[in-house]
Amino acid sequence: MNIFKLVRVLKQIQLLSPRNLFDLLTAFYRQGVNLMMLADFANQLYGQKPVLTSDKGTTLYSVLFTRSQQLSTVLYQSYGIKKGKKIAFLCKNDDALIPSLIAGSRLGADLYLLNAELGRKQFLRLIDHHNYDLLIYGEELEETISQALEEMDVICLQLQKLVASLSPDPCDLNGVPRTFMGKLVLMTGGTTGHAKEAQHKISLFAYLHPFAAIITQLNLLSCRTAYIATPLYHGYGIAVLLVFFALGKHAIITKEFHEKEACRLVDEYQAEVMTAVPLMVHKMLQENPEAMQSLKCIASGGAELNPQLVKRVAGELGPVLFNLYGTSETGLNTIAGPEDLAMSAKTIGKAIDGVTIRIMDAAGRNMPIGEIGQLHIKNGGAVSASSGSWIATGDLGYSDKQNYYFLAGRTDDRIVSAGENVYPHDLAAILFLHPAIEDLAVVGVPDPVFGQRLKAFIQLKNGVKETPEEIKQWLKGRAARFQMPKELVIVDQLPYTAIGKLNKKMLLRNEEAKSEI
Repeated sequence: MNIFKLVRVLKQIQLLSPRNLFDLLTAFYRQGVNLMMLADFANQLYGQKPVLTSDKGTTLYSVLFTRSQQLSTVLYQSYGIKKGKKIAFLCKNDDALIPSLIAGSRLGADLYLLNAELGRKQFLRLIDHHNYDLLIYGEELEETISQALEEMDVICLQLQKLVASLSPDPCDLNGVPRTFMGKLVLMTGGTTGHAKEAQHKISLFAYLHPFAAIITQLNLLSCRTAYIATPLYHGYGIAVLLVFFALGKHAIITKEFHEKEACRLVDEYQAEVMTAVPLMVHKMLQENPEAMQSLKCIASGGAELNPQLVKRVAGELGPVLFNLYGTSETGLNTIAGPEDLAMSAKTIGKAIDGVTIRIMDAAGRNMPIGEIGQLHIKNGGAVSASSGSWIATGDLGYSDKQNYYFLAGRTDDRIVSAGENVYPHDLAAILFLHPAIEDLAVVGVPDPVFGQRLKAFIQLKNGVKETPEEIKQWLKGRAARFQMPKELVIVDQLPYTAIGKLNKKMLLRNEEAKSEI
């Protein structure tokens, strides 16, 4: 059955030919099932084509494959990396990161992608807890690592120096055992609290459905170049990058996102695909929408879409916006295309093949259509799902009769006000309809009478003046009584995390600090 799935996917992505099947089997025979197999296969098909462009230049598929092989030999012979060992990667988007990941996977090591924005305490906590055998870090984190060296018992290698030390001559993997890739572990969160592990089993067949869904639903076959604005360590960026490798496409990455530079790169390379979080898209549209006209697909993920942003993208760029919903634990689950978003700007789309979604209450009962509950996912990509169990996402949502899914915030966002279940997401959806509002956040706060009430933080559009009282008056008749906010606060700017998620914890801390002054 899995073989038939593989053949069907190869046909979908136009790689089903005797020559391609032979190259794939050859790569499998030489490497096993790991990222090196993908690099080997891509090298056979696209060797002299550009695969990656960064601020350090452009890399060919053949060069990427050679560097990956050399790194595998170095890590195996000099550092004893093999099956069961743990390699942690702490770096921002860099062209040297890719061959290092490929090399580690070829040796069967468990690969841990750490959030490059980790605080020092959180970073040391991870090092102490996981007992990594090797830490590979980016040059931008040299100071952080040097300050923590005395408190760490782990071999540390600076990524760029490691790759720069390699010989330009090709090499093979003689003496390096053929093996299968270990776990890929995404460390979610952790910048302000404890990071959580999201483990994924590496199987050629486990990712066939999301692989095919991304390619076919986002129409990637007709595209040549992608700008990947999202951090590779977050999983979303690395997933799209690997899809592009398999298709022989050209990807552009930058160490950090800056909207002016992002617009320049999209325009210069005439990128047709961009991966981004909604905040990045918003900033680029504010900066230079003309530079984005080459885009045929903006794959937005990692945070909820603002309905106003959906409308603006459609108006200025056309039907190019796709909303991808997934979690670090479960991978990709749903895709909403431009037609879906035209039907409803709030939908996350329908479940992709191979993914089953249930919406359940706290007791594990299925919720009726239209009723809010927690999304539970079953697929084959996560280690925790290998036994066929359901994974609780922590996201609230509901479905409609056409099997479209909609988010309604996080489980820890929901409040109980005077006995009513109240969802901040519902009030936010209403407020976003106000013509003066650029961005907003709604949170629950304690209330001596009702137990809890909602509080809204509002960022107005440039040059617009509106008072909280005027917005409250506008809300009457639009929001239910129990949804009416206890307080509306006008702010200059809302805080976001490094990966573009609204930072409600910081928002509340800032308000607490103001109240103490």
